[in-house]
Amino acid sequence: MPCGLTVGRAALRLPRVSEPEHVRVSDQERERAAEEIRQHFAAGRLDEDELNERVSAAYTAKTNGELAVLRADLPKLPATRSEMKLELASRRGELTRRLLQQTGASLAPFAICTVIWAASGASGFFWPVFVLWFGVMPLLRNGWRLYGPAPELDRVERHLERRERHDRRRQRRRHRGRR
Repeated sequence: MPCGLTVGRAALRLPRVSEPEHVRVSDQERERAAEEIRQHFAAGRLDEDELNERVSAAYTAKTNGELAVLRADLPKLPATRSEMKLELASRRGELTRRLLQQTGASLAPFAICTVIWAASGASGFFWPVFVLWFGVMPLLRNGWRLYGPAPELDRVERHLERRERHDRRRQRRRHRGRR
């Protein structure tokens, strides 16, 4: 259902922008679509007339839907090297954030043990370091897997998901025990 914008007595009807095909495109998106069409022409999927027609339509397109129609019968092109790097950096950043959140939660026992050690006179061996070791070890291991010479993002993601499932089960058990 289109929304209305009243200007004086006349009402201007605009499509809902929450639907992706009605979102307006930028010059950069038009250029990217035209470049994809040229690559399909170079691969032999389009003849010269289709190339000219589709490139012209790409440059005059106003919405995502219009650009999608131009590429609907063409296969998706393989990701470029820069797109793959961008995807890797984005995924790596998300996994790093999750890893730091989990490590932060495991540092709470270290802080408590350090307070106990300090309250008891802070003499002798700093034994809370053993508690710290259990919190930092997964961070170091998974940090190497994320930023080492051969990134293993899937492995880190599986580890984080397994840990999150374990934490959710533990919270459910605690919640049931309080009832």
